[in-house]
Amino acid sequence: MYSSDTTKYMIHIHLEAEGVVEKPDVVGAVFGQTEGLLGEDLDLRDLQRTGRLGRIDVQVTSKKGETKGEIYIASSLDRAETALLAASFETIDRVGPCVARVRVESIEDIRVTKRKQVISRARELLMDAFEEGTIDSNVLIDEVRESMRMEKIGTIGEDKVPAGPNVADSDAIIVVEGRADVLNLLRFGIKNAVAVEGTRISRTIVELCEKKTATAFFDGDRGGDLILRELMQVAEIDYVAYSPRGKSVEDLSRKEIIKALRNKIPAEYVREEFAGEAEGETADVPVSSTSQEILSRKTRESDPSHRKRGGEKQPGPTPSNAPRTLTDHLTAMRGSRNARFLSRDFTVIRDVSAEEVERVLEEMNGDAAGLLLDGEVNQRLLDTLAGKGLEYVAAREYKGIIKRPLSIKLLKMA
Repeated sequence: MYSSDTTKYMIHIHLEAEGVVEKPDVVGAVFGQTEGLLGEDLDLRDLQRTGRLGRIDVQVTSKKGETKGEIYIASSLDRAETALLAASFETIDRVGPCVARVRVESIEDIRVTKRKQVISRARELLMDAFEEGTIDSNVLIDEVRESMRMEKIGTIGEDKVPAGPNVADSDAIIVVEGRADVLNLLRFGIKNAVAVEGTRISRTIVELCEKKTATAFFDGDRGGDLILRELMQVAEIDYVAYSPRGKSVEDLSRKEIIKALRNKIPAEYVREEFAGEAEGETADVPVSSTSQEILSRKTRESDPSHRKRGGEKQPGPTPSNAPRTLTDHLTAMRGSRNARFLSRDFTVIRDVSAEEVERVLEEMNGDAAGLLLDGEVNQRLLDTLAGKGLEYVAAREYKGIIKRPLSIKLLKMA
């Protein structure tokens, strides 16, 4: 046996054989064709027995009747002996019954490689491992401000649910999942958040939603969707805001939080979607960020007079002749008997007839995010769409759908 602690060199050898051979054939050829070539002092078996030579590591692959591979041999001999031994391997001209060619590619000095690793790691430690001794006044100020905000979190009601300091006095509240979500909103100056703290909605939350304009803001996962369903069954929710899919409210940045709250949608649209799922019109999957943007745009386009109690105004529609939202595209496609592929920003990639959808899908290279089809979607087409990476499909009718992929959102075209 050889020890990796005393290994000095690694011999790298490339092998090519005109036929199919396996590892035992290669090892046999190495021992058989070099035996006695360099005398007793450099006999392979004796060198391995005394630990001066490591085992012969062979990696070969066969393809189209030819075999190629690499041979690695660790050596504890000196430079001259290792070079002489490596040269002897190039005398091998057959492996088993096949003609072979053997070439020494390199002799790696293991100690040099280890030194390079040591130097590289030392540089990393020098740059990162030493604690900084300087004090940044801006960092200190930010920490003090954050600690002040953290201290302001309290509880409200008989159920002692975690809440921001402005929940009692504010006309509007944001309902989140847990205490950590309230803390994260406080970190960015949002002080009217209250947490449901579990799957059972407390009486305090229900009473607050009756008195104030309530926005539900839960995590972008299955758990958040389930809590939202329960909350909308027992409490009067006015708006729904969504975290990016797969993210928790407690992990969001200030920009992500502001964007999510600005894109909140009226709760009646979510109730309609839940009702549609209950009737089997759409797949039983969480509301995706795509549908959130769709519903948000739909609200701003179709109901510009809608206002949130408390004075916040919804932005009005942007005049344009071309369809800019999914709602516009659905209106344009209704009754056309055609299909339309859309990108993630709702621009048209391609318009085709409904009969050509499957053929065109084969040419798609991943640019399409959704499909609008004024026609029927069956199980085979749905599986193909999911396999192409589409995020949603809107169709006039779904037939024979047994298995609904979780990766794609199904929308009903009225």
